[in-house]
Amino acid sequence: MRLSAIGFLIATSMVMTTGGVTIKSLVFPAETSNSYVELVPQKPLNMRAFTLCMRLATELTGEREIILFAYRTGNYDELNVWRELDGRLSFYLSGAGVMFQVPEISALHTHLCVTWDSSSGAAGVYMDGKKSVTKIYKKGHTIRPGGKVILGQDPDSYLGDFDAKQSFVGEIFDVNMWDYVLPENTVRDLVSGKRVPRGNVFDWETTQIKLNGNVEVIDHQL
Repeated sequence: MRLSAIGFLIATSMVMTTGGVTIKSLVFPAETSNSYVELVPQKPLNMRAFTLCMRLATELTGEREIILFAYRTGNYDELNVWRELDGRLSFYLSGAGVMFQVPEISALHTHLCVTWDSSSGAAGVYMDGKKSVTKIYKKGHTIRPGGKVILGQDPDSYLGDFDAKQSFVGEIFDVNMWDYVLPENTVRDLVSGKRVPRGNVFDWETTQIKLNGNVEVIDHQL
């Protein structure tokens, strides 16, 4: 299904079939400054800890930033996840970010998780269930509610000022978020497709999403 104009989709589409589990997947086919998907949270993003997971793939290479997840309030980038110019993964909480030297995201599907806990400042990433080094970042910080979460673009203003050269091109699906840090064994179970407690901020099975511009929605079988 393709929506070239604004539309709504309810992502209640994890369906058991004889061949496995089928879920909806978002494909961003081209570099643009107007194609993005808004995720409607199940609760306000007033958080002092989180785990954010997704499956994704991209063929973008070279020295190019790629936005993977963006949550912005009126004046701040509350939580942005990036692939940096040099291929590192990073995330930013209202200011300077934290960087991780991990294998580059490629055209092969990768399961990515980002975790952070305000009380300790512990931050890390997982790629296909393998955990990075832990770094200390933004100890005591709080992510504030009242903004918008989008995939595909980096908003330099409140849902505006997009830059095509930072846009996501590729496939994203199975986006889930919890307002706490998942144990390592739960992340590994999630990678392997086992049932785990569903995300209480975003649950890909039920989260409402709003599509804008050139975004394809396809069925993907896990």
